[in-house]
Amino acid sequence: MAEPTLAVTRRRTLLWVEFGALYIGAPLGIALFMPGNLLFEALAVFSAAGLALLWFTGGFRWRSLIRGWSRVPLLELAGIALITLVAGVLILWLTRPESLFSMARSHPERVLLIWAFYPLLSALPQELIFRPLFFHRYAALLPEGRGAIALNAAIFSFAHLMYWSWVVALMTFLGGWAFARAYLNRGFPAAWLLHAVAGNVLFAVGMGAYFYSGNVVRPF
Repeated sequence: MAEPTLAVTRRRTLLWVEFGALYIGAPLGIALFMPGNLLFEALAVFSAAGLALLWFTGGFRWRSLIRGWSRVPLLELAGIALITLVAGVLILWLTRPESLFSMARSHPERVLLIWAFYPLLSALPQELIFRPLFFHRYAALLPEGRGAIALNAAIFSFAHLMYWSWVVALMTFLGGWAFARAYLNRGFPAAWLLHAVAGNVLFAVGMGAYFYSGNVVRPF
């Protein structure tokens, strides 16, 4: 009985090392060393690595990524859009009033481009990494119930360390909680759409002042 137990222990240890490298080490390295203009390249590498890990894990139902559209919570979509709008307006009004709806007023065509491409180029790869990969490959490491959702939200928030902002940290933690909950209860399409809607509203309001990598100033 000792050999199987030892094998399980080794596998869990390796999973923890991998988990730490992917969700702690990589975001920390990006935040400390990576130029902000390489964000999408880093996200592409992350996405490819995440899909490869998900493939090698086995047992994942890939069709689940395109199933569940009937369970998309329309009221929650409207709710997260409204909450994000109100929160964004209040934060910018209190901290950076000059940024409030600045892009929508000066370059509305950029807002439309973001709305078209953000869901596919940013929200989608992030959701693949932080929801299916997180909850499938590392299921054996996760606490039960809301503990897993809380850990997922914390990891998602930490992944945005590169923005060096408590505003970003708080908003991504709350968003990560909502996206993780939607994924577990309603499936991948729900989580992806909630993420896409929240992101699009943020940039329309002017929260690119916090969430655009070109505006990042490292505190060192």
